[in-house]
Amino acid sequence: MTRLRTACLAVGFATATLALTMSPAQAAPGDVANVCASTLTPSGFVDVQWWNSFSCGSSFDPNMKQIKQLTGLPVGTVVNACASTYPPAGWVQVSSYYSSSCRYSSVPSFNNNAWQLKRV
Repeated sequence: MTRLRTACLAVGFATATLALTMSPAQAAPGDVANVCASTLTPSGFVDVQWWNSFSCGSSFDPNMKQIKQLTGLPVGTVVNACASTYPPAGWVQVSSYYSSSCRYSSVPSFNNNAWQLKRV
């Protein structure tokens, strides 16, 4: 019974991980997805929020992030993004500021950790 339970849990976690990693590939402009921090932010996306979640393991560091698809958004669009990823091509940094939702480290700091980006 323990083996069956372990196998079911493994399949469940694998399915959840696969769903988290596949969703950004089919995202439309402006769509968001929640992924574990260990997942690299895909090209054309930016991180917009960080937090802790047991679904991505246990850690004192934020281990989950929300990513947003910027590819395809019209010229002139302004978005707020965490400074944990570089802006995609065609986007410029307008300003930088501190945001508590962009704390991607367990070490507290009030340094600027977010950007306002504009599509040019």
